[in-house]
Amino acid sequence: MTDETIEAAEVPAPAPAPEREPLDLNLVKRVLEAALLSASEPLTLQQLRRLFAGELDVEGLRRILEEIREEWAGRAVELTAVASGWRFRVKPDYQKYLDRISSEKPPRYSRAVLETLAIIAYRQPVTRGDIEDIRGVAVSPPTLKALEERGWIDVVGYRETPGRPALFATTRKFLDDLNLRSLEELPALEELQSTLDAALGSEPFPAQEPLLGATGDDAGDSPAAHEADPAEALPPDEAPIRDAATDAPSQDTEQDDHAR
Repeated sequence: MTDETIEAAEVPAPAPAPEREPLDLNLVKRVLEAALLSASEPLTLQQLRRLFAGELDVEGLRRILEEIREEWAGRAVELTAVASGWRFRVKPDYQKYLDRISSEKPPRYSRAVLETLAIIAYRQPVTRGDIEDIRGVAVSPPTLKALEERGWIDVVGYRETPGRPALFATTRKFLDDLNLRSLEELPALEELQSTLDAALGSEPFPAQEPLLGATGDDAGDSPAAHEADPAEALPPDEAPIRDAATDAPSQDTEQDDHAR
């Protein structure tokens, strides 16, 4: 037996790593509640996992979050999953009471702004020209600016046509504010008004079911054609309204940072 063999035999085997104690479920729930209730923005699953130094896997975390959601179901505050992550929010039925003591009044938007937002949400990505073709009136710069400043829309690319007009699409914040996880959860167009009223406190505006679907002679009878805001009161376009979703050239250059 060589000296090397003797030395190797004398080296003790490494002690096994101590087993981690299983996480206390009640503690996990209380920590998650504390983090989510104190956060000003939705928290992602990865952010929530860091609370437990990675000891909790994604599936286990999601299961616990669902349990917390059920536990809070009968309260005035609910846990919801939105595009940017998980958050607690006051249920819409109770928000009107809190608004009475809030110094920050909910913003109110004109019909022009809400119609423009609806077109972008349901036909994105679209250019300003697409929006004007559908509404039948010119879109004033302040209309798009109001939506950009609120963080609901963003420029996601440019159409490869003369002038390379900007392409607009909705953002994750837009989905968060409507308490949605993806664009697939957008309500039917005729339900958009009540959804915006409940979530954003906007002024009522006429139902816009024909807004994205009118063509030909029907375009002249749409509310957008006859009830445009004074700042946008240009003569309505008598040409058939174009389907911005199917008529747009395939050479659009888009970025990937907008909500889908």
